[in-house]
Amino acid sequence: MAQAVKRLYPDIKLAIGPSIEDGFYYDFDSPQPFTEEDLPKIEAEMSKIIKENYKFEKSALKKDEALKLFKKMGEPYKVEMIEALPDNEVSIYKDGDFTDLCKGPHIDSTGEVKAFKLLSIAGAYWHGDEKNKMLQRIYGTAFETKAELDAHLTKLEEAKKRDHRKLGKELELFMIEEKAGAGLVIYQPKGALLRTIIEDWEKKEHLRRGYQIVIGPHILKSDIWVESGHYGYYKENMYIFQVEGQEYAIKPMNCPAHMLIYRSKTRSYKDLPIRYFELGSVYRNEKSGVLHGLLRVRGFTQDDAHIFCLREQAVDEIKGVIDFVAYALKVFGFSEFEVELSTKPDKYIGSDEDWEHATKALEDALKSKGLAYQIHEKEGAFYGPKIDIKLKDALGRAWQCATIQCDFALPQRFKLTYVGQDGKEYTPIMLHRVILGSMERFLGALIEHYGGAFPVWLSPTQVVIIPIADEHKEYAEKVAERLRENDIRVEIDGKNARMQHKIREAEVAKVPYMLIVGGKEAQAGAVSVRERSKGDLGQMKLDEFIGKITKEVVLSNSRQNRSG
Repeated sequence: MAQAVKRLYPDIKLAIGPSIEDGFYYDFDSPQPFTEEDLPKIEAEMSKIIKENYKFEKSALKKDEALKLFKKMGEPYKVEMIEALPDNEVSIYKDGDFTDLCKGPHIDSTGEVKAFKLLSIAGAYWHGDEKNKMLQRIYGTAFETKAELDAHLTKLEEAKKRDHRKLGKELELFMIEEKAGAGLVIYQPKGALLRTIIEDWEKKEHLRRGYQIVIGPHILKSDIWVESGHYGYYKENMYIFQVEGQEYAIKPMNCPAHMLIYRSKTRSYKDLPIRYFELGSVYRNEKSGVLHGLLRVRGFTQDDAHIFCLREQAVDEIKGVIDFVAYALKVFGFSEFEVELSTKPDKYIGSDEDWEHATKALEDALKSKGLAYQIHEKEGAFYGPKIDIKLKDALGRAWQCATIQCDFALPQRFKLTYVGQDGKEYTPIMLHRVILGSMERFLGALIEHYGGAFPVWLSPTQVVIIPIADEHKEYAEKVAERLRENDIRVEIDGKNARMQHKIREAEVAKVPYMLIVGGKEAQAGAVSVRERSKGDLGQMKLDEFIGKITKEVVLSNSRQNRSG
């Protein structure tokens, strides 16, 4: 693609072009912005390059030689990348008339490319930093066969319909106002109710599992963040400010306050494990270039917990968290997930021996549960290795949700202790964990998984009552009162509009049930029922309908309880 762009627009400068999960992109510094009309021209030139069947030829250059080459080519972004490379040898690829900086590997020749498509254009800051120049990014994808490409494009079209940003606006769930601040979510009534339903479920399930609910402040003195190590390892992602000459930071993590609670009194080995749970809101200084709807924000809430335990309890506690995650995903309608284990990064705290013990505890738990997992070298947190669990949605896409981190280092830094059987003091292990993860990201995944058509138990509005005429509004109010008495979430559409228009509005809002009420229904103590997925179900006695919808919620809950 970059080769085709340079042929068509020689003045363009090349930035970076990596492969990504579902394809690739390349960033260009272009005097004129690309338009959708440019994509077919670029695709046509790419097809020519494929037919020309150039061999991919790799060569290794000394760093100074590579710098001379790309300076001569007039590619300043490549020069900057080469200068930042730690090695003295640089990998270069050439095919036909095109040379690029690339690590590889590649297929043998351009002729092996079979099916590709350029998908979209977007703006992207160089290095994702809004202080840098805005570049033009072209996204594309490629497959072995046209059939695979067509299937992928169909999936992308379905994903567009399910886009949580689009549905969030249409269903009045949330908003992000640039005037209020990029990456800061404002929940509208229906979105706030949906989130409350999930949070209430979370509190109940955590209490069932022996967690204690705690609440920490949103700001802490910088001294605490120095003690935790975040100040040294994470400062660039923190919001820091002064109050009366004292430096504070808005919390990017919940763990320090939980450790202060643990440290507030003497603990015995008999007290462990101790599990603290908090729906804790945190704020992180994300670059504006990476913000994306609910999936990447600056302010979000985690279903965060910290488990303080003995070394010999760690594996069982990790297994318990894995079981909790699997149960939670099943409850919310996710049947598949994938697992990653991330190991010690280049910058870390704690001893190598403790890192080995922590990594082994996570691995032993995964093996005992019979879970397949991928190892991601050097991608752990600075204080400990971690397990990441990614849910799979209805389109087979992976979404980061749960994380389990095994930490020996922070309890040592905070001088956390417990009194052992021998009367001596020891340091507990701390497990950091989330189940659904960021509530914002999970809601984004949930919206896209269901396409906004949530199951009855989760729907913010479970029933819309539609009176046929003004004289039927009184009966509609009586029906609504009965439903509310039975904990059914209901709205009345009393607008002066045609009934078919109201039905259509409720369908667009993806409400599970519509109840049409008129004179006949009022006389019979009944409602005419329309179900979101089945259409007209005919007339039912009001008590019969209440029994039907209540049974759906109860069955959902009983399935959840059996799963747990």
